[in-house]
Amino acid sequence: MKTIAFYTCAIAAPLLATQSASAAFDYFKTDGSFKRFSVSAGWLHASPQGDANEFENTTAIDDGTVAENGSVRVGTVLDVIEPNQPNVGLINGVLGALGNDTDLSNVPVLGDLSGVTNISGLERWESPNTGLEADDVDTVGLLFNYYFDDNWSVEVKAGIPPKVDIAGKGEVLAPLRGNVTPSGAGAILSEFAITNDIPITDLEQDDVASTARAWLPAAGIQYQFGKSGVNKFRPYIVGGAIYAYFDDIDLDSGIEADLKRAGDQIQNIIDGRAGAALENVSSSSDMTVDVDAESTLAPIITIGGTYDFDENWFAVGSLSYAKLDSETTITVKNDSGQELIRSKSKLDIDPYITYLGVGYRF
Repeated sequence: MKTIAFYTCAIAAPLLATQSASAAFDYFKTDGSFKRFSVSAGWLHASPQGDANEFENTTAIDDGTVAENGSVRVGTVLDVIEPNQPNVGLINGVLGALGNDTDLSNVPVLGDLSGVTNISGLERWESPNTGLEADDVDTVGLLFNYYFDDNWSVEVKAGIPPKVDIAGKGEVLAPLRGNVTPSGAGAILSEFAITNDIPITDLEQDDVASTARAWLPAAGIQYQFGKSGVNKFRPYIVGGAIYAYFDDIDLDSGIEADLKRAGDQIQNIIDGRAGAALENVSSSSDMTVDVDAESTLAPIITIGGTYDFDENWFAVGSLSYAKLDSETTITVKNDSGQELIRSKSKLDIDPYITYLGVGYRF
């Protein structure tokens, strides 16, 4: 609200300065040909037009990280072996002979064969066909005008901050790639590659991926055509700015649980348990998920009109468009505060805002 107030003052200052040059100007009274203030209340509907933008993801696992594999079952490894590599038949044959349920960190007679993995793919990647989309919303709107003269005014528009439903699109997958070097007697196997697109979360598992309370005050300079007392219907145009602030953000419980489990797997790799990460095993740490939506300022244009019932009471309607977007950031941290996962997506809102109300001039 402080930001929008600043821009309102900045817009109005030149006109105020011009008017104050006249000794006859009074900030509260007029010569009776028009009213200085007007206020109205009514229905405000916002209809976002923006498309979903893909998530950009990073984790605490840099490309080239060498992690101990630790306990991991043969069957798990067989499921992720890259099929297009030399000697893949020999690798599958040797591992298969050990039995799918055999723990490679504790093979009878042979001991620890699990070795290490040089990991790539998790440092940074994009998730195509994913994103977030805001839903339509209705609320009680308020419109206030301060008139410099019969045509020019400063307009401030706001509404009771509504809860906005945000739908998710697509599935986020982590493109794990690695080169495994077996240890101990496992050295009879040459280094081999693994690949696995690990499911992080399905953003469409529920109709609503998250909700947020939206504060969307707008201010601008209005020019109203016609003349008070002469024209009952008076169209107007407005140019200004809208400020978007989001709080009270709630993430879908299923998506939150998925992200915590994904954080567990990053923690397992950090702890030298890369095999446990492949098997989706809980880690040594508790996870927290935070969601933040960036505050932003954007241009807004409005066309509208008023219809006078009498000298004081009037009806008002308008249609506005704002080129508005906000960056949404989701982070997963362990219980020591280390950031394990960060996902960002630009939420294009670009709303058409309809307002219908009844007002009073004084």
